[in-house]
Amino acid sequence: MTQSPRVERALISVSDKTGLAEFAQRLVAAGVQLFSTGGSRKALEEAGLPVTDVGEHTGFPEMMDGRLKTLHPLVHGGLLCRRDNPQDMASAAEHGIVPFELVVVNLYPFRETIARPGVSVAEAIEKIDIGGPTLVRGAAKNHAFVTIVTSAEQFGAVADQIEADGATTFELRRALAGAAYAHTAAYDAAIAGYFERLASSDGAWPERMTVSLRLKSSLRYGENPHQAAAEYVSENPAPHALVNAELLNGKELSYNNLLDLSAALGVARSLPVPGVAVLKHNNPCGAATAATIGDATRKAWEGDPVSAFGSILGFNAPVDEAAAECLAEPGKFVEAIAAPDFTPEALKVLTTKPKWKANVRLLRVGRVVPGEAGVELRAIDGGYLAQNADDLPDHESDWTVATDTKPSDAQMADLRFAWAACRHVKSNAIVLAKEGMLVGVGAGQMSRVDSVEIAIRKAGERSRGAVLASDAFFPFDDSIAAAAEAGVVAIIQPGGSRGDADVIAACNRHGLAMVMTGRRHFRH
Repeated sequence: MTQSPRVERALISVSDKTGLAEFAQRLVAAGVQLFSTGGSRKALEEAGLPVTDVGEHTGFPEMMDGRLKTLHPLVHGGLLCRRDNPQDMASAAEHGIVPFELVVVNLYPFRETIARPGVSVAEAIEKIDIGGPTLVRGAAKNHAFVTIVTSAEQFGAVADQIEADGATTFELRRALAGAAYAHTAAYDAAIAGYFERLASSDGAWPERMTVSLRLKSSLRYGENPHQAAAEYVSENPAPHALVNAELLNGKELSYNNLLDLSAALGVARSLPVPGVAVLKHNNPCGAATAATIGDATRKAWEGDPVSAFGSILGFNAPVDEAAAECLAEPGKFVEAIAAPDFTPEALKVLTTKPKWKANVRLLRVGRVVPGEAGVELRAIDGGYLAQNADDLPDHESDWTVATDTKPSDAQMADLRFAWAACRHVKSNAIVLAKEGMLVGVGAGQMSRVDSVEIAIRKAGERSRGAVLASDAFFPFDDSIAAAAEAGVVAIIQPGGSRGDADVIAACNRHGLAMVMTGRRHFRH
């Protein structure tokens, strides 16, 4: 049976000192002797706790501006010696090595450092911890006898066991060892990623890509009830990312909720402020901008009120009372809303008026603004695909009017809006927009003309005077004929087809304006 030695000595070396003084006080009260270095030792002394300097213990001082502190046989021998191995214990006795039963370490803030704007390579390098990971890995390897603590979240469980029994259980030590190796793996992944980015400044993809994620929560199930699922968070998500949103009301979020909320925020970030996006199954079924967020909400819902039932909404401006009253009307049902904020009046309406008031998830994100393009990973059979996210802004200076008829100012405003929304619709994607709102969406069809016909059917009479956006070029002029017959007045699309001349000629025959952007926005 694995021994659980009494905890007599603790080695402490932490960068994040959150909760350290209180934890150390409990250790001292339980009879544990503290050993520490540098800033950790100073913090313990300032808390009035007895602590032995590691340099005093080893007879070897810190040097090189603190680069060398704990890398010494008297330290690592105390971590690695196996209490049930006579040869290890004899060697320890011969060389004056005393064992440590508890090691408390967290690492230099490398990730936080490289996240700062303008940080230099030299500054980043100085935050690469050497001694800390060595302590962590040594203690974790010898977890049969040593307890390794790498997070303030672990302080309570460890202190409770030491206070109760003078020792920790093997089960706890093994769990902490696993967490410790995950801690150093994530740390090394951040360092590797940083150097990969330095080496690939020419835009080349790195030879290896290391991704570190931490579990946020287990979910009830995945896309379907028979699928297990969990939510993981990247090491340094943006402060206003969905994973950091504050849940103000409602049930726990599901896998599908999170997918749709992420997509809804993506659409909202692309829209003029104030703007609202209404999503179902990862596709916008409504979106609008207006003078007020209340008007934008009503227009977004009216884009397709049948599909909007049970939808997810994304806002790029705070939800006010008018917007909330619109959504709380009888006959409407909302699953979740993500927004920068909710006014007190809006919260009162949404949590007291509608039948679904107890269950609607309300998430305060803080800010909903266009973000910096990140990297998207998608699983394929046996591997992953990586690409830059399609969230860079389009430049109108690259756009050209390809037809004899030029769009009016009002039509151009609607074309911009339609183009912003269209990139978020699954390919083949067609959207119809009119007066700052989507009036018809055709998504995910294998034939582009089928998507056109669906969008026109959804729009009904509202297609007259509307504009049309297509995420990719038109291979034939059949879509132009269908759009013209429905009353569409202007089209925006990337161009680039062998059939462009025929498509332009068809627009000219029907008197339609057409803008070509030169950039495709497939979404699969």
